[in-house]
Amino acid sequence: MDGPVRAWADACGRLGLKLCRMPHSVTIRSTCLVSIPLYPREICLSSAIGPPRVQPTWGGLFHFSTFGKEATVSHRQDRETAKAFLSPERFAREQTRKMISPRGQLVIAACRNGSELSSHVVGRYEQLLAEQDSGNHLVHLVDIDSRFSDTETVVRLAQHVGGSDVYLFQALLDPRSGAPIDQNYMAFLIAARAFREHGANHVTGVLPYVAYARQDKPTKFTREPTTAKLMADLSVEAGIDRLIGWHPHSDQIRGFYGGIPVHMLEGLTLFEDEFERFAGREDVVAVAPDAGAGKLVTHFARDLKLTSAIASKFRPAPEKAEISEIIGDFAGKTTAVILDDMISSGGTIYALVRKLVEEKGIRTVHLGVSHNLCMEVARERLADMHERCGLEEMVVTNSIPQTDAFGELPFVRIRCLSDVLARTINRVHYNRSVSEVFARS
Repeated sequence: MDGPVRAWADACGRLGLKLCRMPHSVTIRSTCLVSIPLYPREICLSSAIGPPRVQPTWGGLFHFSTFGKEATVSHRQDRETAKAFLSPERFAREQTRKMISPRGQLVIAACRNGSELSSHVVGRYEQLLAEQDSGNHLVHLVDIDSRFSDTETVVRLAQHVGGSDVYLFQALLDPRSGAPIDQNYMAFLIAARAFREHGANHVTGVLPYVAYARQDKPTKFTREPTTAKLMADLSVEAGIDRLIGWHPHSDQIRGFYGGIPVHMLEGLTLFEDEFERFAGREDVVAVAPDAGAGKLVTHFARDLKLTSAIASKFRPAPEKAEISEIIGDFAGKTTAVILDDMISSGGTIYALVRKLVEEKGIRTVHLGVSHNLCMEVARERLADMHERCGLEEMVVTNSIPQTDAFGELPFVRIRCLSDVLARTINRVHYNRSVSEVFARS
């Protein structure tokens, strides 16, 4: 039992109470539940049982009764002391007692559509802390955005965030909520500005799926803008000073954010862990659906000692794909592992799998995708490939909240990104290298 909790036990023992420790609370049996705030303070215990006593513990204001006696636990913090002028020495002593990173108090926050994933990350982060015998807890702010009746977005912060190191989660695409990407992006930008205006030291955007990444350059012979650059400019202007994303559609998006650090986490390690059982098998080939996935598949095949192939894709119209040929050695190959960054309508994967089965002798297919946009036409095509083309499994992450329609497909497995994001946030928070998170043992 640590010092503050022992002080609670001693003080409550003198009042005839029993005390037990819980992850976020102290239970005073047969009386009430008392939340534990984060920082040590002095409290004053007063009771009809005896004279007031002062014990060190966590702060708060609580009232309870026992055996017909009234007892109050309250802060004993001199108001003049709270207003005292800070000297460098005093400030250093206070910072030492707080045991926080030089970047500030860790705060994980989320707009409504990002709250589910942020809760998984907080749970994993606290589990990792517990494994290190740490009693530290995170500040977690969820559902910080809402809408007025005229559909304007408003962000309100439930507590003081001055001097904090904030990690702001948002699911820019959430098929379950039906909210458009533009509205989710606006909520993210307003939230970033809210943290900045209220004194946060750092605001790191955590966007597992970076929307507009496919608009990283104008389509040939069209008059399109580079919208991905516009969204990057807006994020920086709103107050984001670092970005964490997962498996971007285009690597060049990193450069759109100017001088701020950008951590675009790669899916290579995750896919290697998922498909490691195929390592060294001569009947297995790794296939890239297009040139964009070529680098990922090349590294994957090299690490697992597999041969690789690449498809030549042509788009006759937006969101329509044709596979003209597949380049690679398929002699003796019966199983294909296909990797890609996303599946939207599923047209590319559908055309590729049919060509592999009909022309290359492939009998079983395994699919690894970082982002599933959960379109109904994609679900229908995946179900058809499972039934007719030997699609045995599809591994996808929860970078985009997955709908029940996809989660119920028997061949779909959803990998949660909570561990990799928790470890990445931890490395950034303590100014350590993020690449170590992905180092294979």
